[in-house]
Amino acid sequence: MAVNLVLPFALAIAVVLSSCPAVADVDASRELKEAVLTLDAGNFSEVVAKHQFIVVEFYAPWCSHCKQLAPEYEKAASVLRKNDPPVALAKVDAYDERNKELKDKYGAHAYPTIKIIKNEGSDVRGYGGPRDADGIVEYLKRQVGAASLELRSVGEASQSIGNKGVILVGVFPEFGGSEYENFMAVAEKMRADYDFYHTSDAGILPRGDRSLKGPFVRLFKPFDELFVDSEDFDKDALEKFIEVSGFPMVVTYDADPTNLKFLERYYSTPSAKAMLFVSFSDDRIESFKSQTHEAARQFSADNISFLIGDVADADRVFQYFGLKESDVPLLFVIASTGKYLNPTMDPDQIIPWIKQYKYGNLTPYVKSEPIPKANDQPIKVVVADNIDDIVFNSGKNVLLQFYAPWCGHCRKFTPILEEIAVSFQDDHDIVIAKMDGTANDIPTDFAVDGYPTLYFYSSSGKLLSYDGARTAEEIISFINENRGLSAAAADGVDEKTQTDAAEEEVTSSSSSSESVKDEL
Repeated sequence: MAVNLVLPFALAIAVVLSSCPAVADVDASRELKEAVLTLDAGNFSEVVAKHQFIVVEFYAPWCSHCKQLAPEYEKAASVLRKNDPPVALAKVDAYDERNKELKDKYGAHAYPTIKIIKNEGSDVRGYGGPRDADGIVEYLKRQVGAASLELRSVGEASQSIGNKGVILVGVFPEFGGSEYENFMAVAEKMRADYDFYHTSDAGILPRGDRSLKGPFVRLFKPFDELFVDSEDFDKDALEKFIEVSGFPMVVTYDADPTNLKFLERYYSTPSAKAMLFVSFSDDRIESFKSQTHEAARQFSADNISFLIGDVADADRVFQYFGLKESDVPLLFVIASTGKYLNPTMDPDQIIPWIKQYKYGNLTPYVKSEPIPKANDQPIKVVVADNIDDIVFNSGKNVLLQFYAPWCGHCRKFTPILEEIAVSFQDDHDIVIAKMDGTANDIPTDFAVDGYPTLYFYSSSGKLLSYDGARTAEEIISFINENRGLSAAAADGVDEKTQTDAAEEEVTSSSSSSESVKDEL
């Protein structure tokens, strides 16, 4: 069974997005509590239109990460609204159905999602900064100031570059000309994801050839070869240089928010994903990292992206993929051909096992809950190992709900689904079923981008997604309009069709004979 391996990874990433501990005083002043603007579908456009620069958090009231962020976000908002220029921070309850259009428009599929909206809404960028109040303030002050700051001394360069992440420094004999202008234009465009600086003296920089006069761009990074130079100032070429050279050969999955942009890009690229999860306190961790980097070098041309993650921060990932911590150190690959697992492995097994995957010698693993021993309730339980029997091969009309146990919308929909199931319980040609999308691999036939998602598979073989109102009346009407004939009725139609065809053939033959007689 082919399974859906491109389901959004937002749930798996969510723990990283908001893992910074909240340290603000929860007994904040009234001024602090009112610092964040509350937006909804009714006032969103009006408020955004009034601001050249506004930051919007899309949250869910039940989300623990959102609750953790809230006091830090409030504290930052109270500081930033007094900044020169002021920076407005706002929030939208993305879980409220009234704000669904806003949620979809801004791609808020994980909570919290934070967007920087500039120029009255015409320029929207993701927020890639810290989640503590001081970090939020520092990051956003950089976003409203100059796109690139000048470095004048060794001390400034050392303090600004350090090991904070990917840093771009343009070195120019003079601050003018096409190279300088192109650098500034790219800095403005990419400032949400990278820090930009410029200087006239390469001698103050902490790494690289200090005798160069420029113009050139030096990219500093805390991974791989630590710095890379480029002298190509074409805007497109400069952007590509930053994106390629500024991306780690092996992405790290941990609680560090600076890794967020790398994780988002890692999961969004159309490549096979090789992910090693291990305890970073394991005494073999350096060997695991070394072997993973070597594998990334060896298989760089084979469309395989590599990640190493700390199991201590990966509980949601393991839940999402149906993995067990007892299998750590665990290497698994997700590709268009399936999911492949190698549990409790040693560092020297990484490269040989990836070679086995490359040559097609591994058997895919399908995540499935056990098939229920009793499945006699009005709503049938579907798992990966019985979906063919219940949905595709039953010859019946099946309404299938994909849900998540933690999903509030799914809980609200449960009594509606039960009402639908009860209404059809005496109709043996209709099956109402549900499948836990977090505990089972979903076949590629279904596009599940969120929960709950409803599909209808008719007895005639038509697969339809349901996007209508989530009421029992509307869904029952949809089922009746799209249901196929029962197996017995279909057999009856086939027999009648065959009988009619035979009679028509006899009649045709008889008519032909009569015609021949008439001609004679």
